[in-house]
Amino acid sequence: MNWRTLEVVKDRNAGLYLGGVIASGFGDSAMSLAAGIWVKTLTGSNGLAALVGFCLWLPTFAGPVIGTVADRVRRRPLLVAANLVLAAVATAPIAVRSAADVWLLFAVLTLLGAGMVLTEAAETALMAAAVPRELRGDFNGLVFTAMESTKLLAPLAGAWLFTAFGGPAVAVLDAVSFVLAALAFRFIRVPEEPPATRGERAWTARTAEGARHLWRHPVLRPLVVAGGTAMALSSLSSTATFAVLDTGLHRSPAYAGVLTALQGLGSVVSGLAAGALMRRMPERVFSAAGLSLFALGVLARATPWLPVVLGGSLLVGLGLPCALIAAMTAVQRETPGELLGRVAATAGTLMFAPTGIALLIGTAMVAGLDHRVQLLTAGALGLAGAAALALAGREGRDADAGPVTADGRLA
Repeated sequence: MNWRTLEVVKDRNAGLYLGGVIASGFGDSAMSLAAGIWVKTLTGSNGLAALVGFCLWLPTFAGPVIGTVADRVRRRPLLVAANLVLAAVATAPIAVRSAADVWLLFAVLTLLGAGMVLTEAAETALMAAAVPRELRGDFNGLVFTAMESTKLLAPLAGAWLFTAFGGPAVAVLDAVSFVLAALAFRFIRVPEEPPATRGERAWTARTAEGARHLWRHPVLRPLVVAGGTAMALSSLSSTATFAVLDTGLHRSPAYAGVLTALQGLGSVVSGLAAGALMRRMPERVFSAAGLSLFALGVLARATPWLPVVLGGSLLVGLGLPCALIAAMTAVQRETPGELLGRVAATAGTLMFAPTGIALLIGTAMVAGLDHRVQLLTAGALGLAGAAALALAGREGRDADAGPVTADGRLA
């Protein structure tokens, strides 16, 4: 395989972007865990602590609307300004002192969630122009690897920082991470023309234009649906983790760390190999293969044999990133620049918004059914989704050759 990871790292724009993503991702991951601990410590309520994740996730539903902002202005100045604003917002929890102040923490987390939706849309659009076309698959895989790596380390750092110095220290860390991201984007060099104006069109019309392009596109629609399917099924299966350890393997809950580490290892390998693999096969095939590996890994976790479950966790990590990386790489390639912010944000909504609903369904299933039922269900649905994607018609295969116009037709 032709690996180009070093070429990506050596590219000035890509390297700066990765530095900014790692910095902000580390701060966000640390804050997301520490905020839950903070709320639990102040209120003693498990339910309120669980709302932390909900606040960060809720703005995902507004992705198509938020993404429209990224198409109305130049993306690099927007990213610099947005990260500086988020840095200021992240310092607000310093004022939290008691249970009566918890509302402020929830408000800040919701604003941070909205900011992350905006910056991710603008980042996708900016880097489509800043990173050479032939490196985008490698670049997106490396970004995914970097983000997964921060998720493994940052929560531990956040928990330690909270224990040692309290919640305000974690808030300061998050704020500093946004400042570092702003500095990284400040030094990215990419020519940007002012966004083209198309008269005084309604905000809803501009938002719908991005969603319409995505849904009518014969390549993007199935890839984004596959990405959303993978994420939803991942949430559905992950709620059975402790039941797998307890009922299936008779292991302590702490053993979940081993499963998580193996899944993280698989994600790192998959992200590093993504670009090379997508040069050897269409994104549709790459996504279907990844979804199949993920589904087989989920099915393996339904068995009572520890080596098989461990191998299944590795397969889940190897397969899950493929659908996401394939979808976002295709979005960057197949979308006109003036629509890219809206389309990227809409794709993010379709891929990530269903995860919260799937978590609720999985929680209900594991409470009332044998854990193997939901694992077998998730695995079977994953294989069915992979088969549907692999057997896509000639329309999708032919469309791999080039981009389409804003109304969804081949250019």
